[in-house]
Amino acid sequence: MLFSHTYQEEYAHHMTLELHTFDYLPPGFLDCSAKNLHHVIPGPSLIHLQGKKQTPLFVSILQHGNETVGLYAIQQLLKAYKESGLPRSISIFVGNVEAAREGVRRLDWQPDYNRLWLEEGQPIEYPEARIMQKVIAIMQEKKPFASIDLHSNTGLNPHYACINKCDNRFYHLAILFSKTVVYFIRPAGVQSIAFAKLCPSVTLECGHLGDQAGITHAFEFIDACIQLADIPATAIKPEDMDLFHTVATVKVPKEFSFSFSDSVEDIYFNPDLEKYNFKEVAVNAPFAITHPDKNARLEVLNEAGEDVFDEFFSWENNEIRIRKRIMPSMITLDKRIIRQDCLCYLMQRIAFS
Repeated sequence: MLFSHTYQEEYAHHMTLELHTFDYLPPGFLDCSAKNLHHVIPGPSLIHLQGKKQTPLFVSILQHGNETVGLYAIQQLLKAYKESGLPRSISIFVGNVEAAREGVRRLDWQPDYNRLWLEEGQPIEYPEARIMQKVIAIMQEKKPFASIDLHSNTGLNPHYACINKCDNRFYHLAILFSKTVVYFIRPAGVQSIAFAKLCPSVTLECGHLGDQAGITHAFEFIDACIQLADIPATAIKPEDMDLFHTVATVKVPKEFSFSFSDSVEDIYFNPDLEKYNFKEVAVNAPFAITHPDKNARLEVLNEAGEDVFDEFFSWENNEIRIRKRIMPSMITLDKRIIRQDCLCYLMQRIAFS
């Protein structure tokens, strides 16, 4: 796939894009805002800091430039151990510094950093993906203790952990953050999937953008992790975890307009849609209304990439309704995020042993 014209123009200024590595904390990092981080590090960076236990905890932050929770949690952690030293070594990957400068998920001409952690043999289309391959190779040599990818979101969602492997050590790591745990294998190319081959790995969703409670929760989790001697492989009690499986991704096809407030658009979503997040929605609940003159539909993709709209939704008399009992997550009203990523995910509760 060739770069778009816009991407080529922008990347003319970034031909030297590379991974920057540090074995010390760059001056100014501790007190820098996300928007000013470009003054401290020049781009995607991997920072290795020594601790008393040598096997490092890997922490990924700012893969999305507006999700600043990871930066501020790490700053809080490093300040807390500035005098006494870290209980465990930490390797910190700092992602999309340019998007952080603008306070957006990604710049329009950029790929999504958290879709570029590709499996060996997959074609690499973007320079950023080569950076991710270098990070994986470096950390593979270091044999990480565990991996944490820190995120926020724009919808009404609880704090929860995501895993990509149903394994007791992954469960234990996840419930250290939240009783609510989501297992997924799509979207592909995310950091936690790549690192699941190296160590127990989680993605943490730390609430709404800019939420101080999310920063505090992330700090407390990382602090707990660096003090662990090991991650147990014992079985989890059923009452200790609510486990859900992401079975489909809901997208708005780019050819259709949509709104949460204007019924003249191709698709008019229920204005209260965001309240469906992490609730088991009843059959026949309203989801959207389509314009009578447009053949507008949603794209609902399962783990195999197949369109399964009819499995989860009904569409009659220009109304889209829930066909089967399902639990949505990550529903957002942010139109830019919906276009850049998706409208939401659909989950089902699963048993574990």
